[in-house]
Amino acid sequence: MLDLHRLRLLRELRLRGTLAAVAEALSYSPSAISQQLAQLESETGVVLLERVGRRVRLTEQAEILVRHTEKVLGQLELAEAELAASLREITGQIRVAVFQTAALALVPAAVSALAVAHPGLRARVRQLDPEQALPALQARDFDLVVGEDYPEEPQPRLPGLTLRPLDRDPLRLAVPDSFAADGLADLADAPWAMEPVGTAPRRWAQGVCRSAGFEPDVRFESTDMLLHARLVETGHAASILPDLLWASIPGPPRLLALPGAPARTIFTAVREGAERHPAVTAFRAALADSLAALRGALTLDGA
Repeated sequence: MLDLHRLRLLRELRLRGTLAAVAEALSYSPSAISQQLAQLESETGVVLLERVGRRVRLTEQAEILVRHTEKVLGQLELAEAELAASLREITGQIRVAVFQTAALALVPAAVSALAVAHPGLRARVRQLDPEQALPALQARDFDLVVGEDYPEEPQPRLPGLTLRPLDRDPLRLAVPDSFAADGLADLADAPWAMEPVGTAPRRWAQGVCRSAGFEPDVRFESTDMLLHARLVETGHAASILPDLLWASIPGPPRLLALPGAPARTIFTAVREGAERHPAVTAFRAALADSLAALRGALTLDGA
């Protein structure tokens, strides 16, 4: 009989890439991880790891074991969900990763609602961009992720995860009052604030500008949209910002519509088998209620 704990370590190595990363995530020493995987090799009678320079790589046989381990863990996840659903009260904790604007606009009200409806459920929330959060969800560092997909720039769909749309969040052009601009093409020579190179929002925003016939002069790079909004407010840059941002800060500045009225999709993601876990269901419902309340109160010019 194969040892499930050792199979999980092999899966962790597949997801995290190095023995040191697995050891750090699980609070083991790298030597302890190596010993456990060596015992797994002995149990299976096949080579599972091969050296590639200073790193190790999973063999074909190891990949087979990881695929089956995913299925076993998925069944266990489903068992946990059904067990929790059989209880009268929702208790325990739910670990949530959420990107910045959703953390600011949605999480406080959602956590407050949970505290009233389910006092035995503790939410642990971390702000994290979807590029990092989804692999961490896959690795069981979180139970639920609130993420975003930009138009034509969806997050990679990782095996073992299920995504559910929460809402569409319009994207508009935020322009300082001092800029003489009535549309995107008028900002060809303007300074811009965008997210860093390599991120989905940056690729999308650059593509929008290029489709208007110019390469944006990006003078400010940050994942912090509050900074983007401040740069617009103080007259230093134009930016493309989502409506949800204005639910958490005063404003907005002057907003202009973009061609095609684009919107990003806000979604929640969980591991397969956990969709019906009561804690997941409760947090998703609290997020939806929080968003509905905001949408009713949030009215913007430039729509």
